[in-house]
Amino acid sequence: MAIQIPRGTQDILPGEVEKWQFIEAAARDLCKKYQYKEIRTPIFEHTELFQKGVGDTTDIVQKEMYSFDDRGGRSLTLRPEGTASVVRSYTENKMFGNPSQPVKLFYNGPMFRYERPQAGRFRQFVQFGVEALGSQDPAIDAEVISLAMELYSRLGLKHLKLVINSLGDKDSRIAHRNALINHFKPSIGEFCSDCQNRLEKNPLRILDCKKDRDHELMKSAPSILDYLNSESKEYFDQVLVYLQELGIEYEVDPTLVRGLDYYNHTAFEIMSNAEGFGAITTLCGGGRYNGLVQEMGGPETPGIGFALSIERLLAALTVEGITLPFEDEIDCYIVALGNEAKHKAMIMLQQLRKEGFSAEKDYLDRKMKAQFKAADRMKSKYVAILGEDELEKGITNLKNMETGEQVEISLVDFINEFKRICK
Repeated sequence: MAIQIPRGTQDILPGEVEKWQFIEAAARDLCKKYQYKEIRTPIFEHTELFQKGVGDTTDIVQKEMYSFDDRGGRSLTLRPEGTASVVRSYTENKMFGNPSQPVKLFYNGPMFRYERPQAGRFRQFVQFGVEALGSQDPAIDAEVISLAMELYSRLGLKHLKLVINSLGDKDSRIAHRNALINHFKPSIGEFCSDCQNRLEKNPLRILDCKKDRDHELMKSAPSILDYLNSESKEYFDQVLVYLQELGIEYEVDPTLVRGLDYYNHTAFEIMSNAEGFGAITTLCGGGRYNGLVQEMGGPETPGIGFALSIERLLAALTVEGITLPFEDEIDCYIVALGNEAKHKAMIMLQQLRKEGFSAEKDYLDRKMKAQFKAADRMKSKYVAILGEDELEKGITNLKNMETGEQVEISLVDFINEFKRICK
């Protein structure tokens, strides 16, 4: 019996992987302009990191983590998200002492969650994310949101909606928490077991429940915006002013809570409202997490970030009919006929590649017609023909595959002549 790929994972094959490379390159280039530096953290961490960082009451920790004991009996977990690992590294490596503040980081890599696979959702998926640690300025909130919006815009997406909310500071959240408990408690028996467990532990998570989202009490639940103290309200208003000044449209949604426990103050999601995108419209989510560094044993440090799914980004590009302009052609294909020509072709290939050209030749002893077909499939700009007659004359016939024009080039000066023609 053939071994198949695990459920919820995917092979990214040639022809498709180039799209990923193009997106990753665009994200790296944008981060360079915004001065975010790359960080790479382990794919697995101590389970406690995510229990503490993501939150015990979240679906991720309770239901979705891939955890295992190593041979030393330590509980390890494949990372389900990126922020906790980045904050752990920031704290452990004392980046709060860096002379350049805030510390602005980005990451790109696989995450793992055991959930039901569906369109655009996998058990192994790739997230690109940024984190800015060390600043409490509302302007950095706007910058982080701006970076995400600009990446989508650069890639051509037009049907986007930014939804934003404030979860307030600690005092605001306590006041809202008590209001939520009083609101849901009399009828909590009508809700799912998860919501019943969350009532006292983290009632805000009830608002994020997928099973009970149509319950009447959900529609009338107290809004966090009504419980923001003056400091939290002023902070949120400043973030919105910056977004307006940057020309970024947004919609305030008081029901937006995000799925992770560490968020406070600004929370946001970027959604696709393209027709036919599907029921799950969220492309990107993020927010502020003041207090998470302290939770990890570091000093009091404010932070904000976001993460976006590359898979969902690709799905949005497909729905909007956007083709990424990555290069999938080669510079030269060498058609070689006969043993002597094959040896010469290898030398020519090496010359071309050393000079920075992409080049290929036949390795299957195919006839000339089949080799030309292979050059066509590879979208080769030029074909260099090398047979007995060419070798005898010390030349190769170079054909421009777009115009059909063919010229003779001396084998002695092949690489210099090819460079001149390409220019």
